[in-house]
Amino acid sequence: MSLITWTPELALQHTELDDTHEEFVGLLNDFAAALASGDDPMPAFEALLAHTEAHFAMEERWMAATGFAPENCHSKQHEMVLDTLREVRRYALELKDLEPMRIIGPELAQWFPAHAEMMDAALVFHMQQVGYDSATGVLLKPEASEATAAQAGQPEKAITSCGSSSCGH
Repeated sequence: MSLITWTPELALQHTELDDTHEEFVGLLNDFAAALASGDDPMPAFEALLAHTEAHFAMEERWMAATGFAPENCHSKQHEMVLDTLREVRRYALELKDLEPMRIIGPELAQWFPAHAEMMDAALVFHMQQVGYDSATGVLLKPEASEATAAQAGQPEKAITSCGSSSCGH
């Protein structure tokens, strides 16, 4: 069973993030297939959760390195998704209730493309603007990060929005 298909339209032209996103799509589909087959979905769910924790931690490191405040809306969305996944896990393990697992897969498949297109694309654009090399962690144009904050009307260097000019935060 496939909930979402990796397509070129989902790519953000950032190799590390695109590879991570493609892996997320594969793990989400593996989880959906395990549920549909009647197999124990926990191994596939645990793999999806572990990947998502690492995936979001990677993006959080990039945001911190390029001037996003810890309370920005992109990070809040990550926190909300992880909290939900952990609660789904708790229901399955402690309460033996798999219904939240049946719900979370399609919800993630619906959420992911919009998150990637808006929040992650804005992060990639911001990293390009400040000359951030995610492979080395080098910020080539730190002054660009400060200019981005000034354009957003923020007195400090830290960006509190998602990095997109359309963000309402």
